[in-house]
Amino acid sequence: MEDYLKQAIEIVKAQASVRNMNEDEITSMIKALAGSIRGITEGAAPVAETGPAIDPKNAIREKSVICCECGKSFKVLTKRHLITHRLTPEQYKEKYGYKKGTPLVAKSLARDRRKTMKDMKLWERRKKTTKAE
Repeated sequence: MEDYLKQAIEIVKAQASVRNMNEDEITSMIKALAGSIRGITEGAAPVAETGPAIDPKNAIREKSVICCECGKSFKVLTKRHLITHRLTPEQYKEKYGYKKGTPLVAKSLARDRRKTMKDMKLWERRKKTTKAE
Protein backbone atom coordinates (compact mmCIF):
# COMPACT_ATOMS: atom_id res chain seq x y z
CA MET A 1 0.00 0.00 0.00
CA GLU A 2 1.25 3.46 -0.87
CA ASP A 3 2.51 5.74 1.92
CA TYR A 4 -0.01 8.48 1.11
CA LEU A 5 -2.88 6.02 1.44
CA LYS A 6 -1.58 4.81 4.82
CA GLN A 7 -1.29 8.40 6.00
CA ALA A 8 -4.82 9.17 4.85
CA ILE A 9 -6.18 6.10 6.66
CA GLU A 10 -4.41 7.13 9.88
CA ILE A 11 -5.87 10.64 9.68
CA VAL A 12 -9.38 9.30 9.05
CA LYS A 13 -8.98 6.77 11.91
CA ALA A 14 -8.15 9.63 14.25
CA GLN A 15 -11.16 11.61 13.00
CA ALA A 16 -13.49 8.60 13.35
CA SER A 17 -12.36 8.07 16.94
CA VAL A 18 -13.50 11.59 17.83
CA ARG A 19 -16.90 11.64 16.07
CA ASN A 20 -19.39 9.23 14.54
CA MET A 21 -18.78 8.62 10.85
CA ASN A 22 -20.62 6.34 8.46
CA GLU A 23 -19.04 4.25 5.72
CA ASP A 24 -19.66 6.81 2.95
CA GLU A 25 -18.03 9.60 4.96
CA ILE A 26 -14.99 7.47 5.78
CA THR A 27 -14.53 6.37 2.16
CA SER A 28 -14.89 9.85 0.67
CA MET A 29 -12.57 11.34 3.28
CA ILE A 30 -9.88 8.71 2.63
CA LYS A 31 -10.10 9.32 -1.14
CA ALA A 32 -9.87 13.09 -0.77
CA LEU A 33 -7.00 12.97 1.72
CA ALA A 34 -5.03 10.34 -0.21
CA GLY A 35 -5.30 12.41 -3.40
CA SER A 36 -4.24 15.59 -1.59
CA ILE A 37 -1.30 13.93 0.18
CA ARG A 38 -0.14 12.30 -3.06
CA GLY A 39 -0.36 15.62 -4.90
CA ILE A 40 1.64 17.38 -2.22
CA THR A 41 4.35 14.70 -2.03
CA GLU A 42 4.73 14.61 -5.81
CA GLY A 43 5.01 18.39 -5.94
CA ALA A 44 1.80 18.84 -7.87
CA ALA A 45 -1.22 20.80 -6.77
CA PRO A 46 -3.62 18.82 -4.58
CA VAL A 47 -6.26 16.91 -6.51
CA ALA A 48 -9.52 18.80 -6.26
CA GLU A 49 -12.60 16.68 -5.83
CA THR A 50 -14.75 17.15 -8.93
CA GLY A 51 -18.06 15.77 -7.71
CA PRO A 52 -19.97 16.03 -4.46
CA ALA A 53 -18.55 14.26 -1.39
CA ILE A 54 -21.73 12.16 -1.27
CA ASP A 55 -24.70 11.57 -3.55
CA PRO A 56 -27.20 14.37 -2.78
CA LYS A 57 -30.08 11.87 -2.90
CA ASN A 58 -28.55 10.04 0.07
CA ALA A 59 -27.35 13.10 1.99
CA ILE A 60 -30.51 13.71 4.03
CA ARG A 61 -30.83 10.68 6.30
CA GLU A 62 -32.91 9.58 9.26
CA LYS A 63 -30.54 10.81 11.98
CA SER A 64 -28.16 13.08 10.07
CA VAL A 65 -27.68 15.27 7.03
CA ILE A 66 -24.35 15.13 5.24
CA CYS A 67 -22.80 18.16 3.60
CA CYS A 68 -22.29 17.37 -0.09
CA GLU A 69 -19.35 19.79 -0.20
CA CYS A 70 -17.14 18.32 2.55
CA GLY A 71 -18.82 15.08 3.63
CA LYS A 72 -19.28 16.10 7.28
CA SER A 73 -22.34 14.87 9.14
CA PHE A 74 -24.77 17.16 11.01
CA LYS A 75 -28.27 17.08 12.46
CA VAL A 76 -28.90 20.48 10.83
CA LEU A 77 -26.90 21.82 7.90
CA THR A 78 -26.67 25.44 9.02
CA LYS A 79 -26.18 28.65 7.10
CA ARG A 80 -23.03 29.19 9.16
CA HIS A 81 -21.49 25.93 7.92
CA LEU A 82 -22.47 26.61 4.30
CA ILE A 83 -20.72 29.99 4.48
CA THR A 84 -17.43 28.09 5.00
CA HIS A 85 -18.01 26.72 1.48
CA ARG A 86 -18.95 30.21 0.20
CA LEU A 87 -22.56 29.14 -0.39
CA THR A 88 -25.94 30.34 0.85
CA PRO A 89 -28.59 27.71 1.64
CA GLU A 90 -30.37 28.70 -1.59
CA GLN A 91 -27.20 28.28 -3.69
CA TYR A 92 -26.46 24.94 -1.99
CA LYS A 93 -29.97 23.62 -2.72
CA GLU A 94 -29.75 24.78 -6.33
CA LYS A 95 -26.26 23.30 -6.81
CA TYR A 96 -27.27 19.86 -5.54
CA GLY A 97 -30.79 19.75 -7.00
CA TYR A 98 -32.91 20.17 -3.87
CA LYS A 99 -36.29 21.88 -4.07
CA LYS A 100 -36.45 25.38 -2.54
CA GLY A 101 -38.61 24.24 0.40
CA THR A 102 -36.46 21.24 1.32
CA PRO A 103 -35.21 21.56 4.91
CA LEU A 104 -31.52 20.76 5.37
CA VAL A 105 -32.33 18.81 8.53
CA ALA A 106 -32.21 15.13 9.56
CA LYS A 107 -35.54 13.39 8.83
CA SER A 108 -36.18 12.44 12.46
CA LEU A 109 -35.59 16.01 13.65
CA ALA A 110 -37.90 17.43 10.96
CA ARG A 111 -40.59 14.92 11.97
CA ASP A 112 -40.23 15.84 15.67
CA ARG A 113 -40.46 19.55 14.85
CA ARG A 114 -43.60 18.99 12.76
CA LYS A 115 -45.22 17.04 15.58
CA THR A 116 -44.34 19.72 18.14
CA MET A 117 -45.84 22.43 15.96
CA LYS A 118 -49.04 20.41 15.47
CA ASP A 119 -49.28 19.83 19.22
CA MET A 120 -48.85 23.56 19.92
CA LYS A 121 -51.73 24.46 17.54
CA LEU A 122 -50.46 27.98 16.99
CA TRP A 123 -53.02 28.61 14.25
CA GLU A 124 -55.83 28.28 16.85
CA ARG A 125 -54.13 30.76 19.18
CA ARG A 126 -53.86 33.28 16.35
CA LYS A 127 -57.57 32.97 15.57
CA LYS A 128 -58.44 33.59 19.23
CA THR A 129 -56.26 36.72 19.45
CA THR A 130 -57.73 38.23 16.30
CA LYS A 131 -61.30 37.59 17.53
CA ALA A 132 -60.48 39.18 20.90
CA GLU A 133 -59.38 42.40 19.23
